[in-house]
Amino acid sequence: MRIVMQPASRAKKVVNKHYLDTIANPVVIDTYAHLLDAQVADQLRTLFPDGSAPMWGVAPGKRDVNVSKIKKMRPGDWVFFTGESKVYFGGTIALTWRSQPMANELWAADGDGSTWEYMYALSGTQGFDIPIQEVRDLLDWNPKRNVMGISVLSEDESDSLQTLLTLDPATAKASPVDLQEEEAAIAGFDGELERKAQRAQRGEQAALKRRLLPGNAGECALCGRELPGAFLIGAHIKKRAFCSDGEKRDLANIAMLACTLGCDALYEHGYVAVAPGGAIQVSPLASTIPEVAAHIQAHLAGRTVAWWNPSREPYYHWHRTRTFKDVPPS
Repeated sequence: MRIVMQPASRAKKVVNKHYLDTIANPVVIDTYAHLLDAQVADQLRTLFPDGSAPMWGVAPGKRDVNVSKIKKMRPGDWVFFTGESKVYFGGTIALTWRSQPMANELWAADGDGSTWEYMYALSGTQGFDIPIQEVRDLLDWNPKRNVMGISVLSEDESDSLQTLLTLDPATAKASPVDLQEEEAAIAGFDGELERKAQRAQRGEQAALKRRLLPGNAGECALCGRELPGAFLIGAHIKKRAFCSDGEKRDLANIAMLACTLGCDALYEHGYVAVAPGGAIQVSPLASTIPEVAAHIQAHLAGRTVAWWNPSREPYYHWHRTRTFKDVPPS
């Protein structure tokens, strides 16, 4: 999975109108099907059975400067919209296609007479509130670098950003897999198969577990169930990889007990979060996975987390704005 950075400043009137017209208000597929190849229209109907999809487009640019970047975009890749010095929206590319007539109908043309004809539909969309400076620091960019044009991140940069945000692929047209290529890559792999944890990290984790679970049993901070210690882990409220040294040493506040019976995974993947005051916040995307929705309804819905306090709120806030699958901005 690669990550695409899509500049789209909503402070610009025309960009905001496009966002409202085709992202905040998904495009009704059958209204524009006559402007599409029949195969593309059928694929869209299959991918979006409710009949509408959030859509965006990219113009070729002067001397087709954007075309080589666009050709790198694949279904299953993530797109992040940036503007006003932050990442504010994202989703999985479900399908890509080219249609000048449809782009003209949706967005007209720019000042140069071109339109945003390289189009894509998004699934699993969600809102973010991540300062672009945090992305710069994570990817070791120049401190003044901005996302000026559409760009496809390298695999290493994509992996780093995916780790920050715990991105889950949404419904998308599967890319074909070359089995021979996959097998050759595995057979030819000569990298390190095992990595030893550093002693300091092991010591920190042991101290954290002892603090959170002094006995043989404990209570999951999220669902409140009393469980044997074997079913509880010391889960970082804010991802450890992005904690400062001081935060890692804040053993009283940086982590909570979470059960391995579902709560840890739901929190880690952003289907639940903890709101200010401790109320469990449920992602609207949870309803798209019946098993996830059922677990949340049975064990988490309506609960208030007793583990929340003002000292831990900054860590919960980090999780809400980086990992929680929030609704897209309207």
